[in-house]
Amino acid sequence: MAGKRLSRGLIQVYTGDGKGKTTCALGLAMRAVGQGLKVFMVQFLKGRDTGEARAAARLAPDLTLQSFGRPALIDFQAPAPEDLALAREALDLAKELVAAGEHDLVILDEINLALAYGLVPLAEVLEMLKTRPPWVEMVLTGRQAPPELTALADLVTEMRPVKHYHAAGVPGRRGIEW
Repeated sequence: MAGKRLSRGLIQVYTGDGKGKTTCALGLAMRAVGQGLKVFMVQFLKGRDTGEARAAARLAPDLTLQSFGRPALIDFQAPAPEDLALAREALDLAKELVAAGEHDLVILDEINLALAYGLVPLAEVLEMLKTRPPWVEMVLTGRQAPPELTALADLVTEMRPVKHYHAAGVPGRRGIEW
């Protein structure tokens, strides 16, 4: 695998209030797998069965996805101890994966929101990014990316809603939103 390593891994941040941050990261994961790279996605704050988890299982071992969260929504103003423990577990796995350098692309899905509400410490995430092996590409998704993260990143894309069918009462749909 050493011959297939990226010559330089960068940091990408997908943030904003619009739809598509996780979908964008998954598109990049598909592209990476198609080019022979090894991908790991750690999902923060997500604990329900999703289409992306099912698809990743079909692409294993090239694409691995592990979710940390409860099916219920988190009260960000007063997170439950279980929510804090799951966020910590996700961050610990992410740090381990990045330090090992065995994956070419590591995606930390919804970590920006976990950072914004203090479920994981920003200093630890920044240190992980700064000390990662040079070939490891990082993607961090979620609303409210902290300014310190966007300053460190090589690419920042902000998803902005222009029009969304949820405003017309269309609920989330299997295979589209989850």
